[in-house]
Amino acid sequence: METTGNQYLPSDYLPILIQFAAAIGFVIFALVVTHLLGPKRKSEVKDNAWESGVESVGDARTPISYRYFLTAILFVLFDIEIIFLYPWAVNFREFGLEGFLPMLLFLGVLLTGFFYEIKKGILK
Repeated sequence: METTGNQYLPSDYLPILIQFAAAIGFVIFALVVTHLLGPKRKSEVKDNAWESGVESVGDARTPISYRYFLTAILFVLFDIEIIFLYPWAVNFREFGLEGFLPMLLFLGVLLTGFFYEIKKGILK
């Protein structure tokens, strides 16, 4: 049976399945070998919970300022903006008006989030 331009047979996916199986096999092999060959020293000091080298004290459920989360949202806004704007700017002429209008909508949504951050005073 001959394949046409748009028709794929299940055998066409065999290399992908082999690579996937090899990757999973390597991960399992590495985990098993390191577990079997690695050192097994346990002590009270090693089993204690540490956070960045400092002994943890107090309750983990202490309230955190909402400004921390707003700052995180601000970083996410800028990251998403750069991820989508850079390739769009490189191909700006090829997209034409058909690519310009959706980007204006995208920038409008991002600016809405940015103005929300400004309104909350996170940049002060």
